[in-house]
Amino acid sequence: MSYMTKPIIFWFRQDLRTYDLPGLSAALATGQPVIACYILDDITPGDWIMGGASRWWLHHSLTSLAKDVSRLGGQLILRQGEPLHALTGLIQETGADAVYCTRQYEPWASQLENLLFESLDERGITFKRYPGSLLFEPGRVMNKSNLPFKVFTPFWRHCRNAPEPMLPQGSPKTVNWHQQAIMSDGVDDWHLCPREPDWAGDWLTLWQPGTAQARLKLQAFLRDGINNYSEGRNHPAQDSTTRLSPHLHFGELSPRELWHEARQLAAREPGLQDQTDKLLSELGWREFSHHLMYHFPTLPEQPFKNKFSEFPWQGSPETLSAWQRGQTGYPLVDAGMRELWQTGYMHNRVRMIVASFLTKHLLIHWRAGARWFWDTLLDADLANNSSGWQWVAGSGADASPYFRIFNPIIQGEKFDKEGEYIRRWVPELTDLPDRYLNRPWEAPDMVLQEADITLGADYPHPIVEHKVAREGALTAYASLKGAT
Repeated sequence: MSYMTKPIIFWFRQDLRTYDLPGLSAALATGQPVIACYILDDITPGDWIMGGASRWWLHHSLTSLAKDVSRLGGQLILRQGEPLHALTGLIQETGADAVYCTRQYEPWASQLENLLFESLDERGITFKRYPGSLLFEPGRVMNKSNLPFKVFTPFWRHCRNAPEPMLPQGSPKTVNWHQQAIMSDGVDDWHLCPREPDWAGDWLTLWQPGTAQARLKLQAFLRDGINNYSEGRNHPAQDSTTRLSPHLHFGELSPRELWHEARQLAAREPGLQDQTDKLLSELGWREFSHHLMYHFPTLPEQPFKNKFSEFPWQGSPETLSAWQRGQTGYPLVDAGMRELWQTGYMHNRVRMIVASFLTKHLLIHWRAGARWFWDTLLDADLANNSSGWQWVAGSGADASPYFRIFNPIIQGEKFDKEGEYIRRWVPELTDLPDRYLNRPWEAPDMVLQEADITLGADYPHPIVEHKVAREGALTAYASLKGAT
């Protein structure tokens, strides 16, 4: 091969791995030298620039990816700015004649990909995008009327009856990297980690971003955690969830690997079929959310059900702040919000409970909650976040009915029976008896004194009364019935 062969740029996006990456495999298959790059784009997403927690994960994920690329003999080139400008500059510097990447599905990402195709084509540069983030490409999963599915169950049934996703491809053994020295930013130059204050200071003791840890975590879960997944995942004090969502969002873990590992486990151990089916159905909800956002790109901003555009939201900045800080006076809600702030993560059932509390007890718009999650969740994903919040609020596709209002007291008593989760994240209630743990305002003064708790000082009074808030939410919902 001639040294003068023009290189191909492989542009990493939300696919920060070197294995099972169709776009990278296609670039390598050409035989042309390959340039690996990542572009930090704080322009194109507009209002949805990556949040603080996600930036922390990105810092460590890029560090891990750079080491993986280095082990293969290459260098990960880091650039910052608008992708067309950054890619054009890299093309001019290297003489590259093609850009390959993995497809994304956010509204701005689809528009960007079309812009890149047209702009680079005018320059005689090939632009190709490939699958790699999902099991089933949006646009190819349609109902019998060739319309997008709006209900999860038939959507997932269709997917399960479709041909199985291809087996994952391994990492390349050798790579023909472009040998010319190329200027690159350093990941530290981007200051992605929080500093003032460093609220993520302990996260590396909780999380290990990168492909190697993602695959180890998957194997550990399938070995030790899946036996009680279907039921155990409802109890936030139990270690019964995969905690793979940040790895999936950043593409450190291939969804095809998760799919086939689970399927192979069920084939080896038929008694685990129900558990693996539940695991795959949760992966299916991720697929469904991206499917919805692809077909309905206003999902992050506008209610999926039009009548909810008339909903009489009434929340205040003060109650929003109390919710964000875990100071609502409802222990399970406060535990979830504090877990989120301290770890960048929140248990899935608790996510539903705190979202229901914000939208239905406090009558605060679901977009305010989605924004807070966007900034504080390590697994913040626009499709999952938007569809999840709309599902709880009642305005989304296949949504929980608005009149389904989670009772945070009963939820705590049912799913945190021993109070382990609440006592971990709301330690001021540690010595309160189980009987009053989810309703400390009902505890007699003597019980509060023995637990060394003064309501209003050590722990807040409830900012709303459950029964009154529920009735207010139902009244607000009833006002929508005549809306179009």
